[in-house]
Amino acid sequence: MSSPNRRSLEVDFFRGLVLLVIAVDHISGSVLSRFTLHSYAFCDSAEVFVFLGGYASAAAYTSIETSRSHTAACRRFLKRSWEIYRAYLFTAVMMLLGGALLMWLRVDTPMLQITEWPAFLARPLGLSFDIATLRHQPYLSSVLPMYAMFALAVPFVVPLAQRKPVVVLFGSLGMWLFASSLAQWLPSAYAEGWSFNPFAWQLMFALGILSRVQPISAEFHNSKTARWLTRAAIVVFLTFAFAKLFLETQAPPGYMKQNLATLRIVSFVVVAWLFAQAVHAGWIRAIAQALPSVVNVGKQGLVCFIAGACMSLVIDTALRVVSLGSYQWMAGLGGDAVAIGSLIWLAAFWRDRKEAQRTRVPKHPAVPAHMANRRDQ
Repeated sequence: MSSPNRRSLEVDFFRGLVLLVIAVDHISGSVLSRFTLHSYAFCDSAEVFVFLGGYASAAAYTSIETSRSHTAACRRFLKRSWEIYRAYLFTAVMMLLGGALLMWLRVDTPMLQITEWPAFLARPLGLSFDIATLRHQPYLSSVLPMYAMFALAVPFVVPLAQRKPVVVLFGSLGMWLFASSLAQWLPSAYAEGWSFNPFAWQLMFALGILSRVQPISAEFHNSKTARWLTRAAIVVFLTFAFAKLFLETQAPPGYMKQNLATLRIVSFVVVAWLFAQAVHAGWIRAIAQALPSVVNVGKQGLVCFIAGACMSLVIDTALRVVSLGSYQWMAGLGGDAVAIGSLIWLAAFWRDRKEAQRTRVPKHPAVPAHMANRRDQ
């Protein structure tokens, strides 16, 4: 996909696309969400995002380690974990405010409870402490504590994956097998535990790391075996799509996603292989080059995730308030356009802001050469 020390255009494109999909998928009246991955497969954007997170983390770690040192890479991911935790707290606060908005507007929706706002009114200090210690995780913020844990593991997992990939693969599979038992050690006020069991979802993250540090060779992509795998993947994908569209009568139970069920893993691997072949053929790069704004959303991942979570809650609330009868789909499509357009604008603004910070002129004027020589004396 890319050289060891450069960002992958395809990965940034996929991350940007997934962030846009995550935003529209959490809008109940969305029109576009009817055509996203979860409608045709037994996995969704969550698997893709976690996998890409592992891939991007491995790329960042190896780049820093190569250009600087192992210690610098460790410090960077320690800092990254702290950044994700702060993002979690900010998202949790925004979800609470969203719950307050729902209550104020008297919108009848189950989202009011999962924002934790009613619980916050009952015991503000206690719930604040529970949120800070991860016992309570308000709506759409619950994926971030898992990422904070993964960031801490990167300096240990990536070097091991480079030296002994089989150990990482089977170690990750072993942890996944016992994930339900291990989850009881997580701090949680919910009987069902965390929405995303990190002991299960680490498998997706580890697969992303392995894909970066142990990439599939071009020779294998072009081999007869790869062609047979592609044919088999197409058959399985179409079978799953048929089952989702015509046989599934109700949504699968939540614990299947929470603990990353086998069916979801198989479905993701099938989709991932097909897209890996598309990347190898150069199709994804051509699309990414034609859609640089989507690539930029992927580069501003954390801020766009937070904004997408807030935006989806606001738009979902607005669509529940507005009633257009048979024309409700128009409002849903408008909500999709607002969500996507806002994230693209925010990503561009955030990129320009970071570039301005890098090129900012120092506040203190440079010391003249003769003055510097006088100081040295």
